[in-house]
Amino acid sequence: LKNPSTKTLVYNAALVGRDADDFSLPKGNTITIAPKRQTTINVEFTSRFLRPAEAVLLLISKRVGGIHGAALTFFLKSEIKHIEPAGTLKCKSPCYEL
Repeated sequence: LKNPSTKTLVYNAALVGRDADDFSLPKGNTITIAPKRQTTINVEFTSRFLRPAEAVLLLISKRVGGIHGAALTFFLKSEIKHIEPAGTLKCKSPCYEL
């Protein structure tokens, strides 16, 4: 995100939607962008299912020093390309008992 203005922009971030609990913002829900600077927002995803997860990232501007940025919306969709087992468990058991 870029801030072209001469004043600091502050956004409150919210994740909403069907799978919003699977996405998180590791640096917190408040994003501050200094004047004439840019910043990157990292979104983490924790997969619980094989189907694609979907959520919406909303950035809602807080009025700071008289400046108010535009609200921003981003559609998030996961894509699982590779699956590895978390571990393997071996056990012996009789298949049938009278």
